[in-house]
Amino acid sequence: MLRILLSAQTSPARLSGLLLIPPVQPCCLGPSKSGDRPFGGGPVQGLQRLLEQARSPGELLRWLSQNPTKATLQDLSQLIIRNCPSFDVHTIHVCLHLAVLLGFPSDGPLLCALEQERRSRVPPKPPSPRQPAIYGGQRLEAALSCPRFLRYPRQHLIRSLAEARPEELTPHVMVLLAQHLARHRLREPQLLEAIAHFLVVQEAQLNSKVVQKLVLPFGRLNYLPLEQQFMPCLERILAREAGVAPLATVNILMSLCQLQRLPFRALQFVFSPSFISHINGTPPSLIVRRYLSLLDTAVELELPGYRGPRLPQRQRVPIFPQPLITDRARCKYSHKDMVAEGLRQLLGEEKYRQDLTVPPGYCTDFLLCVGGSGAVLPMRTQDPFLPYPPRPCQQDQANSNSTTQDPTQRVVLMLRERWHFCRDGRVLLGSRALRERHLGLMGYQLLPLPFEELESQRGLPQLKSYLRQKLQALGLRWGPEGG
Repeated sequence: MLRILLSAQTSPARLSGLLLIPPVQPCCLGPSKSGDRPFGGGPVQGLQRLLEQARSPGELLRWLSQNPTKATLQDLSQLIIRNCPSFDVHTIHVCLHLAVLLGFPSDGPLLCALEQERRSRVPPKPPSPRQPAIYGGQRLEAALSCPRFLRYPRQHLIRSLAEARPEELTPHVMVLLAQHLARHRLREPQLLEAIAHFLVVQEAQLNSKVVQKLVLPFGRLNYLPLEQQFMPCLERILAREAGVAPLATVNILMSLCQLQRLPFRALQFVFSPSFISHINGTPPSLIVRRYLSLLDTAVELELPGYRGPRLPQRQRVPIFPQPLITDRARCKYSHKDMVAEGLRQLLGEEKYRQDLTVPPGYCTDFLLCVGGSGAVLPMRTQDPFLPYPPRPCQQDQANSNSTTQDPTQRVVLMLRERWHFCRDGRVLLGSRALRERHLGLMGYQLLPLPFEELESQRGLPQLKSYLRQKLQALGLRWGPEGG
């Protein structure tokens, strides 16, 4: 069974998604008490217990490797076909994923039986009423305002924008367009340039609360518009509106920070004692302090020429105290558990840390400590954190990749999942690019693991070989000779 799982033509992401099923009781997987019976406790109950009790991919893989004779592929297929009418919807979906994972043909009896059961559980959708034809700005607004609107075809969006009369392109319509592009990671230059042009033309009529929504997709999608008046326009708006809406002001600066465009005058204002005193005690105080902490980090790392006020130490808070919302929502599709299992088998549990947050508050996927000779060191013997703010020698080391100043390097393995990029492209989202840029400037050595490479690994043995090649390319050693 383990050999079949590991040789199946599928990606580690799908394997992780299949096996990350919450347990129904605290007991662990263990040897069956029923001798040679397939799973123990009856076929249906045993099958559900095998699927439901796995708390992680590594646990299930290890259990399967220790119990290779508990069931054959044919037994598993026949059990599912015979008993799928009694399964609930969740188990039907689990079995569908399992069948695809194991390489069963799409027109075979197993997948046909499961698909038939799945369709029988889904109530038919009522036909949608016909909508009257609308054009221009009205069509654009109607499409973007639809609750079920996930990703309107690109050409329809551009055509709707082109057909709209100038008076139809209201701030409300443009905000809806900006929010849609940001939410769905659509890095469409024509649409983004239209938003930038609208912002410049309507500058006098826009307040900072509207501007923050119009600027949001530029930072998130890591797109600096060609519109030459984009930055001068924003600087004028910030100068005019900074004291009116503190949260909107720092939101605009956050988007500009992701674009590596921070106006000195606006920074001096938000770091001034009067602004900080004004926001203390207000409802958005915590989120504003978090954004100011990130802006202060950007000033420290990216603006050596800045000589204005800074955020006082007592006002600083961790930048990202928990994983980002998108990572929490998509954890079952992540490659993190498979990479963790590969590192555990390759290096041992003592030689890496997972999900460690390093000062001033950036979360790292995996962190290794490496000695001057390239040996991967046990984490219990090392301080995994580099000092922050970084010492000058740290930044020199980060820029030159030299190990002469500090013989111990910290290597961060960065998972670049599919949703860390703009849709249908190879551009990292602004928040991801910012995190990697800052970790590098702090002195951490980065080792990106792109989703295309991770998805091409067919099973744990290939993944371990891939990780070994990646680490060896950096000159890392481990095992008896590596310490």
